[in-house]
Amino acid sequence: MKLIVGLGNPGRKYRETKHNVGFICLDAYATKHGLTFTFNKKLQADVVKTTDALLIKPQIYMNLSGIAVRAATDYYGIDREDVLVIYDDIDLPLAKLRLRYQGSDGGHKGMRSVLSSLSVEDIKRVRIGIGKHPDIDTKHQVLTRFHKREVPHVKEAVSATVDLMEAFIEGEAFVQLMNVYNASPNE
Repeated sequence: MKLIVGLGNPGRKYRETKHNVGFICLDAYATKHGLTFTFNKKLQADVVKTTDALLIKPQIYMNLSGIAVRAATDYYGIDREDVLVIYDDIDLPLAKLRLRYQGSDGGHKGMRSVLSSLSVEDIKRVRIGIGKHPDIDTKHQVLTRFHKREVPHVKEAVSATVDLMEAFIEGEAFVQLMNVYNASPNE
């Protein structure tokens, strides 16, 4: 079974913010496949379970996301090799996708929590660029909504992410996905 984690913050206040692009991708996947998230108290996450995959949106704050990820991997016996984490990256241009199969957290506190909770660095991840504005404080920027001129680009990135989620669940080699999506000019 594959585990796909979308990182974000819970609650209506954060629903469509840039920091919640991981949640947005999982919601798009669920909508496409006619699935509905339900809250799982044990995992502290909104969950969709299919035959081949478990999708979770941790419902604890971003900086604690690893708690929900660890609970899911332990409870379902999911190998770290089968985990994919989707989250925002302020250092990437808007809507740019960057796939990696290992590495540091890159300063992202949600990813830091995941890596720390699993005690590994080799977790597959999809980073989605939200762009950096030098005149805006980082905390403020990630907690704002996408500007209407940014929305079409973000929708394309979300759609591409849903496609790669499907390929990941179907068992396509992650290195192959990296070759396709890291080379794509979705800037």
